[in-house]
Amino acid sequence: MAHPHIPSPSRLWIKNPLSVFTANGLDAGGGIVVSGGIIAELVPAGGHPSAPCSAVFDASAHVLMPGLINTHHHFYQTLTRAWGPVANAPLFPWLQNLYPVWARLTPGSLELAVKVALAELLLSGCTTAADHHYLFPAGLEDAIDVEVGVVRDLGMRATLTRGSMTLGTDDGGLPPQSTVQRPEIILADSERLISRYHERGDGAVIQIALAPCSPFSVTKEIMAESALMAERLDVRLHTHLAETIDEEDFCLSMFGLRTVDYLDSVGWLGNRTWLGHGIHFNDDEIARLGAAGTAVAHCPTSNMRLASGTARVLELEAAGVPVGLGVDGSASNDASNMILEARQALYLQRLRYGASVPVERALGWATRGSAAVLGRSDIGQLAPGMQADLALFRLDDLRFSGSHDPIAALLLCGADRADRVMVGGEWRVVDGQIPGLDVAGLIAEHSAAARKLMNG
Repeated sequence: MAHPHIPSPSRLWIKNPLSVFTANGLDAGGGIVVSGGIIAELVPAGGHPSAPCSAVFDASAHVLMPGLINTHHHFYQTLTRAWGPVANAPLFPWLQNLYPVWARLTPGSLELAVKVALAELLLSGCTTAADHHYLFPAGLEDAIDVEVGVVRDLGMRATLTRGSMTLGTDDGGLPPQSTVQRPEIILADSERLISRYHERGDGAVIQIALAPCSPFSVTKEIMAESALMAERLDVRLHTHLAETIDEEDFCLSMFGLRTVDYLDSVGWLGNRTWLGHGIHFNDDEIARLGAAGTAVAHCPTSNMRLASGTARVLELEAAGVPVGLGVDGSASNDASNMILEARQALYLQRLRYGASVPVERALGWATRGSAAVLGRSDIGQLAPGMQADLALFRLDDLRFSGSHDPIAALLLCGADRADRVMVGGEWRVVDGQIPGLDVAGLIAEHSAAARKLMNG
């Protein structure tokens, strides 16, 4: 899309929000000051900025919070949402039916899928997203390059993981042979992508991580070689783990190991690793993950949709495991909405641990927790020196009428759309819309691509 540049004033006071969630307990009741893409100052309740501001945004009708951070997604799956043949299937049959459809992805259909996923995330208050892309059929070898272009176009931040599948049906894996690649191709492309796109330090827009897909779709060799490359090039590692009992059974049958033992055996049990789902761990495994600093992306909607189980989030955190939230792929959620994902996380964890799990804790998983999962210390909270990545929500819809606590209302009343979103000091959502994005045109193109993918 043709994205208009909306210049940011030199000092902007986002003034007197209706309520504010800082994710750290600091007082920003009077708002925040943004300068040069950074949060320059928190203004306490009843206070004023310490220096003059060249512009003021009246936030008295808005709840202000850090931009939400999505730690696990499969952008391409927006093309296969709510597909009848897998609408009522658990993970393994769900995958086996969808793999042949996904194998028909093209660069054009992927670009549309990514744009829909990112736009939907952005409108939900999400400013940073991690994608796990592991499909590289013939003609789609440059999938991550396609993703980079869309991320930059929409003005978001992303951790794009170079996924892979090497264990096809011929060798006892789940994916069809047309979707697997040889290890040397995977490793060469991984190194190319890191060299070309990976940014380091505060304010990074694009980061690359290495992400062999899952125990049932990759060999131990590519897991071990990816870990060595990640160590050498100092990037993070990502994979699916302990999502279902079927996966646990597969690991025991194929490798003679439970999931965490398998992770350890290939050099992945460390603090550069984050795991998608992380449901079926025993007490000893949770302790080992915590001691290693290995992180977990909790995906409550997907876990409920596929009946995979419920992650033991409070116990994981108590053991020292960083926990964030992920919407997971749009064929198992089937939405890309981070504020609704925080609501689902709150309710699923209350179902496990009781009604005293606080609303603020769930919002913390979606912000500061998710930042830690992605290894970032510059996003996920409101504090001086942090990136000015913000989400502002209005509470004037019918669903909020009669609500009293603005922070609680976001999740308990089901907020689903941000009114304003800022990334690095630039407004990327204004009045609930993405400036310059033709949503109707995108829907038409994306829907046509989805039909074509299904029809072969």
